[in-house]
Amino acid sequence: MEEHITVFQFPGQGSQKVGMGQDLYRVSPAAAAVFDQADDVLGIPLARLCFEGPDRDLNDTFNTQPAILTTSIAILRALQERIAYKPAFVGGHSLGEFSALVAAKALSFKEALLLVRERGRLMKEADELSPGGMAAVIGLDAKQLESICADARESAGGYLGIANDNCPGQVVISGDESALAVGMEMAKEAGAKRAIRLEISIAAHSPLMGDAAVSFRRALEACTINAPQVAFVANATAGPLSDPDQIREALGRQLTSPVRWTESVQWMIKQGANRFIEVGPGEVLTGLVRRIDRSVERLTADAVLSG
Repeated sequence: MEEHITVFQFPGQGSQKVGMGQDLYRVSPAAAAVFDQADDVLGIPLARLCFEGPDRDLNDTFNTQPAILTTSIAILRALQERIAYKPAFVGGHSLGEFSALVAAKALSFKEALLLVRERGRLMKEADELSPGGMAAVIGLDAKQLESICADARESAGGYLGIANDNCPGQVVISGDESALAVGMEMAKEAGAKRAIRLEISIAAHSPLMGDAAVSFRRALEACTINAPQVAFVANATAGPLSDPDQIREALGRQLTSPVRWTESVQWMIKQGANRFIEVGPGEVLTGLVRRIDRSVERLTADAVLSG
């Protein structure tokens, strides 16, 4: 029987939904304690927002980021009540990196919560100054889209670039509204199956977040980051980082640089990882891993907890 080498992977923005974590709160004291702590630290009824919404408030990036972090860590604590094995690697998609660092004991939950609250505030503020958006392009690879983004920048006069290399055939582009619209049309003309505008009102992982990144780096400098106790694979490098200063730099750079998710997953598989458990709301990352490498085992936390 093949030995399992497990990855805990943590989702980012877009995985939120009203009702997330509510059932877990009722049955897991460890999960309930996480939600209660988040309410106390932030001074708002975050648990009620996760459980009852409304959608509009939950989808505000200022609230979304701490809500997903809190739900992910609540699920993690419930898993730790139930299972004995530990992951060999942790990774998170964009915002999910903060959950991964909590899981690796590099960040305290309180520090992570305050960081993502500030991250959300700064990103929202940056978008008000430089409005933009994001779109998922299905059916073209990253190299094709790099060329399309360059053409769109020249045509529209604004920024457009790759934000997330999620998996083969699914790449997210991000930038100014005008360049994004042009790029989406160019992608369709180039043979993309779909170009879908995402329900997110910010141009994440692009230079439009430059001012936010400068301010966020100051917040990172003020927080305590320890060496991870589990191998932490960063979005910005698609490889492991263990030095706290390097982790700070990568978290700051992440706001303006692409999420190299395909490469990150492939790197972990090359190191022997053969089981990926998605620890958080939804199953977006489970689907991405399936498209990256069908040979590895893929589970959601819900499946593990109910199994």
